[in-house]
Amino acid sequence: MINEKALKTYLRKKFRNVSRIKIRKLGSGVQGAGFLAEIKTRKGIKSYVIKSLSPKEFGHDYPSDRAAVFLLDLDEYKNLPKHVKALDVLAETEKGLIKSIGGGKEYYLLLEKAEGRHYFHDLSGFAHKKRLEGPDMEKIKAMAAYLAKIHSVKKDSKTLYWRKLRDTVGHGECLMGVFDIYPDGALPYKEMTDIIKKSVDWIYKLKPKYKRLSQIHGDFHPGNILFKEARSHPPIPPLARGGEGGVDFTLLDRSRGPWGEPADDVTALTINYIFFSIKNHGTVTGAYLEALELFFDEYVRLSGDREIYETLAPFFAFRGAVVANPVFYPEVTREQRRLIFRFVNNVLDSERFAPEKIEDLI
Repeated sequence: MINEKALKTYLRKKFRNVSRIKIRKLGSGVQGAGFLAEIKTRKGIKSYVIKSLSPKEFGHDYPSDRAAVFLLDLDEYKNLPKHVKALDVLAETEKGLIKSIGGGKEYYLLLEKAEGRHYFHDLSGFAHKKRLEGPDMEKIKAMAAYLAKIHSVKKDSKTLYWRKLRDTVGHGECLMGVFDIYPDGALPYKEMTDIIKKSVDWIYKLKPKYKRLSQIHGDFHPGNILFKEARSHPPIPPLARGGEGGVDFTLLDRSRGPWGEPADDVTALTINYIFFSIKNHGTVTGAYLEALELFFDEYVRLSGDREIYETLAPFFAFRGAVVANPVFYPEVTREQRRLIFRFVNNVLDSERFAPEKIEDLI
């Protein structure tokens, strides 16, 4: 269905001297529906087609997906000879109004400023510690508690769960896209191909687990987690706050949709305990190993999700490709990159990830 009243209001503003507007449905296809708008003015009757996309399947699940399709149509229909022209892209607001969003050549996001120090600072500090200190453990417990809480919100949608699996391998911001920006020679194509193939096998292995679909952050890595003292912290919206025992943090840059596999958030954080330890010690040891084990112990205890250990592999593959990427981390040596990808391949070859056996995976 479309908002006929709001569309007529928009069309009356766009076209001058409109005396009559008729809108009727032309038909439906697999991906959406088309509507005919007949507009009568002093110059006669002109006919236009209004197209909508179904929010189900084909990667059109979220409003931003459908907007992206139409914005590309607006830009490109005119560039192909003999192709029908697109005139505008229309957005229906929450108040039921129709407005134009077409014609832009770039788009920007305006958001609030967050205060705090990102968790990368803590990870760097672990290099000089043999054991975690009290504040370190409190932060890990706070993050585990936060993820357990948001992951407890479930949604029944096979389509969205399968999309998260598919995107983790094939999206331009995920595994294959990250590999595409590797400098030539950093990793042989054969190794990339093997990791992608193994990850695809895992995607189809996980597809029956669609009941695990949960609310997620989508990019829960240390740069998006800002800690500050609770006593000076302003009020934070529920979805952007976490912590306990006087520890609090603000989150940035929720990405790639609100629903997915909890392993996406878990690996986005925990790959960094592995990565920073390899970078500083050549293996996973000391405070980093303790942090890895503490996080999983706390997360599983609070969430009750013991199945998480059997879903992590393709998400660790994606996150491993991120931290080993010379574009993101030019300081990583060839030997360190080799160890990261040894971990990735061994995780992909294992039925279950066991934090206590991390040394065997390296």
